[in-house]
Formats: sequence, C-alpha cells, structure tokens
Amino acid sequence: MCLCAATVIPVSAQTDLFQGERLYQENCASCHGANLEGQPDWRSRLANGRLPAPPHDASGHTWHHTDRVLVDIVKRGTAAIVGNGYESDMPGFDGVLTGEEITAIIDYIKSTWPDRIRGAQESRTAADEQAQP
Repeated sequence: MCLCAATVIPVSAQTDLFQGERLYQENCASCHGANLEGQPDWRSRLANGRLPAPPHDASGHTWHHTDRVLVDIVKRGTAAIVGNGYESDMPGFDGVLTGEEITAIIDYIKSTWPDRIRGAQESRTAADEQAQP
C-alpha cells in the first residue's frame, strides 16, 4: 500500500484513495511504475525523440502542475496540451475514465507526497483557481 503513513486521512477519503490507487495501477502503472517511480532516465529523450514517462512521486515534476493542468493532461494527453507537433506516448483518457476517476487517481498520487510538496502543489492550485474567471 502506497498511502502516506505520516498524514491521517479521514475514512471516507481513504475509500476514494483506495479507488484512486486501483485505477492508477490499472491505467497508469504500466508506464509510470507501480510505485509512481516513472521510467528509467525519464529526463533524457528516447531514440524516437519522445520522453519516457516521468515519476509521479516527489522526485518528479507532477507536483509542479496545478490540479486543472493535471486533469487536462490525463483527459487529453500530453501532446494535446503542449501542441505545436509535440509527440508523447501519454494518451488521453477522456472517454476511458470519468472525471471522478481521474480526480481519484490524482488524489491518490498527491496522497503519497510529503506534506511540504503537497502544500506547494496546493498553493499553486489555489492561485490558479483564483486567477480563473
């Protein structure tokens, strides 16, 4: 179990985190790793020019993104977000996963981060939400 032991999570939220972990294992782990570790040498381009799948643990950059951006990446895929002919192996899951399932996966990933990193990501998300019309 990957749930962060340092933080007490309410029982109702734990159920959602268990669902998020299950969905992560079913849909994301084959590329991003069963323990959110990503693919080896994830910062170096492969022979085809694409980047390997990054880790979603605290060592990666997932926490640099706001919730809105994370949901958009999962729904539409990285290439659609970056645009300009960018190529990525990250598919979009819109139509495969519901919005609630995507949120459960992201919440599970965030639950594994240390408090400091989770707090930084929450601050970015709050600022992003305030900036939205």
